[in-house]
Amino acid sequence: MMKIGKKIFKRIFCVLLCLAIVGLTTLLIVNGRVKAVSKDKIISLNHAAELDDIDCIIVLGCQVKPDGSLSHMLRDRVLTGIKLYENGAAPKILMSGDHGQKEYNEVGAMKQYACSHGIESENIFMDHAGFSTYETMYRAKEVFKVKKAIIVTQQYHLYRAVYIANKLGIEAYGVSADLNTYRGQSMRDAREILARFKDFTTCIIKPKPTFLGEAIPINSDGNLTND
Repeated sequence: MMKIGKKIFKRIFCVLLCLAIVGLTTLLIVNGRVKAVSKDKIISLNHAAELDDIDCIIVLGCQVKPDGSLSHMLRDRVLTGIKLYENGAAPKILMSGDHGQKEYNEVGAMKQYACSHGIESENIFMDHAGFSTYETMYRAKEVFKVKKAIIVTQQYHLYRAVYIANKLGIEAYGVSADLNTYRGQSMRDAREILARFKDFTTCIIKPKPTFLGEAIPINSDGNLTND
C-alpha cells in the first residue's frame, strides 16, 4: 500500500510540475508576443509630434492622493500629455481613469491639473469609466470615436496599452511618461506580466466594458464630459 501511495504521489507531482512548466512557458511566450508586437509603436516625444492626423492624446489614469493631488506617476503622465499637446501632436487630450465613486475622481484631478497648465478645457475630454486599460481603449474607440491616438503612460505599461488599442481597431502609438524613478517598480513589472496575459486573452474575447453610453466624438467639445 505504501509503495502504491508513493507511486500515485509521484505521478500527481509530475503532472502538476508539467502543468506548471506549460503554464509558465505560455505566460512568457504571450508576454514576449505583446512586447514584440508593440515595441515599434513606442516612440519618442519628438517623433510623436511628427505624426499626421492624430485624433487625441490618451493619458491613462492611476492613483490620486486623498487630498485630490496627483501621485508622482500620474503627474508625470499628465505632464507628458501636456508636452505632446503643446508640441502640436494632437488637438485633443482624453483623460481616462477611475471615477466609479463620487469621492474618488482620477480624471477630474487630471483635467484640473492640465487646465492649470494652460490647456483649454474644451480640448480636454474625460472618460469617467476607464476602469482598466482594456475598458479605456474600448471606450476610446466606441464612445469617443478615436481612430488614431498617442497613448501616454509609463514604459512598462505602454506595451500592453498599445497592444490592446491596436487589437480593438485604434491605430495607436505610445510615448513613455517615465520622468522619474518610482518606488515599487519591481512589483509592478511582475504584475504586468500577468496583466499582459490577461489582456491578450481579453482581446480575443472582446467583452464589452462596464459602461458604454452615448457617443461623444473626440472632435467635439471636451466640456461635454465635465461633471
